[in-house]
Amino acid sequence: MSVAHVDDEEPGPGEVRHVEKALPNGDFYTGEWCDSLPHGNGKYLWTDGCMYVGEWFKGKTMGKGKFSWPSGATYEGDFKSGFMDGKGTYTGFSGDTYKGNWVMNFKHGQGTKSYANGDYYEGEWRRGFQDGHGRYQWKNGNHYIGQWRNGLMNGNGTMIWSNGNEYDGLWEDGFPKGNGNFKWADGSSYVGVWSKDDKEQSGTYYPSDSQNGNLDWDPQQVFLEDLKDCKICPGEKVSIFPSQKMPNWPGMAKGNDGRQRRMSDGKLSSYSWGSYMNDFSAASEGDSRDEDEGGGSLHLEDSDTRGSCTEFKMPMKKQGQTISKGHKNYELMLNLQLGIRHSVGRPAPAISLDLKSSAFDPKEKVWTKFPPEGSKHTPPHQSCEFRWKDYCPVVFRTLRKLFNVDAADYMISICGNDALRELSSPGKSGSFFYLTNDDRYMIKTMKKAEVKVLIRMLPAYYNHVRSFENTLVTKFYGLHCVKLTGAAQKKVRFVIMGNLFCTDYAIHRRFDLKGSSHGRTTAKPESEIDLTTTLKDLDLNYIFRLQKLWFQEFCRQVDRDCDFLEQERIMDYSLLIGFHFQEVSTSCTSGVPTPTGAPQLSQLGKDQLLIDPSRWSSIRLGINMPARAEKTVRKSDCEAQLVGEPTGVLYDVILFFGIIDILQDYDISKKLEHAYKSMQYDPTSISAVDPKQYSKRFRDFIFRIFVEDT
Repeated sequence: MSVAHVDDEEPGPGEVRHVEKALPNGDFYTGEWCDSLPHGNGKYLWTDGCMYVGEWFKGKTMGKGKFSWPSGATYEGDFKSGFMDGKGTYTGFSGDTYKGNWVMNFKHGQGTKSYANGDYYEGEWRRGFQDGHGRYQWKNGNHYIGQWRNGLMNGNGTMIWSNGNEYDGLWEDGFPKGNGNFKWADGSSYVGVWSKDDKEQSGTYYPSDSQNGNLDWDPQQVFLEDLKDCKICPGEKVSIFPSQKMPNWPGMAKGNDGRQRRMSDGKLSSYSWGSYMNDFSAASEGDSRDEDEGGGSLHLEDSDTRGSCTEFKMPMKKQGQTISKGHKNYELMLNLQLGIRHSVGRPAPAISLDLKSSAFDPKEKVWTKFPPEGSKHTPPHQSCEFRWKDYCPVVFRTLRKLFNVDAADYMISICGNDALRELSSPGKSGSFFYLTNDDRYMIKTMKKAEVKVLIRMLPAYYNHVRSFENTLVTKFYGLHCVKLTGAAQKKVRFVIMGNLFCTDYAIHRRFDLKGSSHGRTTAKPESEIDLTTTLKDLDLNYIFRLQKLWFQEFCRQVDRDCDFLEQERIMDYSLLIGFHFQEVSTSCTSGVPTPTGAPQLSQLGKDQLLIDPSRWSSIRLGINMPARAEKTVRKSDCEAQLVGEPTGVLYDVILFFGIIDILQDYDISKKLEHAYKSMQYDPTSISAVDPKQYSKRFRDFIFRIFVEDT
């Protein structure tokens, strides 16, 4: 057999021929070849025993193919840019078999899985886990039909045991939680509220027509005994993904989209941050690299030559003015900290996520008096006497639990030795904003009307954020009021929220976007714009390209959040976006960083990140999201063109975004504003429009500036 080496003389451009090539690292390729790359049908053998047989397109597995692991595991089906993507069947070395839809190495969509232990699942998958509606059959005959989330029974569902007993009701994290009905095969039943905490369990037993009852039955038996044999099989782990095995062919210097991208030093990038994250996100599905099967033969540039990824983290002066003694709001800050410490630190009963309607009652508020000398319930302090009000304290305590906020950390952030920082100027609404020293929380002063809106929508808000953990709407942690005694009798109401830009990354650009054009530009000369400047719709000169999975989730969540806000008659909200360029230079004139190109990731850096998934555990929708920003240019200064034309110039970025200012309802003042401005301007260009119209316009705009990265 004659063997041609990759550095042998190549034919003319576009000519396809059959070759057999031995690569310098010992790998072997045989098949169709074009322009120095596999193109057509071909077979690739790795030295560690992995093999791919199937279709190639410009050096990547694309189309129908079969990938085999040395362990005996195989995947046969569709490939796209090196990923298992489309319809395909994975058969594991232990006998696990999944047949269904895949997206970028994830089981995603409809699919069935037969487990080696005899269990079987048929239904919806998302990012590698059962998610949506599905049926799980255990080998012992028990089966569950209903809703799933992140691989666990969650939502409405029915468990039927092989002995004929069944539970029909709500589930949370794999266990009955909330309203449910347990039925025995003899017809008797137990109806009530279910919880693993027996203090929260309550219900009524209904005997059957027969005399054989279960009057001594304890509902906790379901958790302790009945569900013991209903564990979800974790399944077999994939040792290494086909996309992680794809070689970097000599002369192949294009990104995933086929566009060449130039580094700041003039060299072409052959590996994008986005493509790395595709590999990593798949690996984080719960699969780990098996040392026995090798680490793959990726050949990216060495870290000591061209491929080191320079992560730009600019030392930044913290935003805002520290509130120290002598500041006009120093006493207010002390009052706020005393009140928070009292509210969060006082003893409270165990928290259940199932709240009674009385917890949301507008009258549900607690007043506490803080005399300077202290009292039975409050400590002595150096401020003036004040009264402190907690609005719906049980609800906000439960929200903090729902958002995984530790009470001690929360108090340290707000009430620790470090002072709060006041942002330099109040917002358009006249509210003042304060940041905690660790940047975790933002405190905003509120008008009475805003407090009323938040309390009115609190039940719907609670249900929404509980149902959708990836919601983009503002996270509220507490609603309070300080009333100063004495001549002033001043009341200051404020809400505590999550700070969207709590990150070690420098936020190089930030935009407040509504989807309207009237007045939506920053009235600052270029020389005054810095890293803390919030730009607006008509200043936006980028569109954002999200990987497929993230884009799908983003679209779903924006629709859910906008539906919620529309139902609550809310308008005038914004999408706040901040992003960090992966590689920048600092302008000598303005000091504002500007992007210089797309970074490469060395093999060493990639391996370190792959084996340390904790470094990526903070990536969520809208938080620390890897993406690509594409520069746009408007054809003219015409306000009608909100979104510019893409230029093809792409930058790797880290994105942060969320929906803010969600406490403006469409009241009489907004209706009058709409009527007045409609006579002067195009009614579609102003922000004061009814909630239904606002929601549609907002979505249309957002779905134009966020697109799928193809």
